[in-house]
Amino acid sequence: MEFLKKILGIVWIILALATAYFCIVQFGFPKLQTGNQEDLVFGLIIVFILTPIVSIGLGIFGYFALKGEYDERKM
Repeated sequence: MEFLKKILGIVWIILALATAYFCIVQFGFPKLQTGNQEDLVFGLIIVFILTPIVSIGLGIFGYFALKGEYDERKM
């Protein structure tokens, strides 16, 4: 089970990188470039608020899973 947790840690880190890419490149910057006020606000929220929260959260969770912090033998 610990091996599966370490593999899933790698998956979470890859998912964090993919989330950062899609939030910035697919959702954030195209909205910032349209010039509409509603799109500008949405783009700023995506790029500067949601992307760091989601990506860093997934990355930290994956790092701890990869490091072995969630192993049952440590408890």
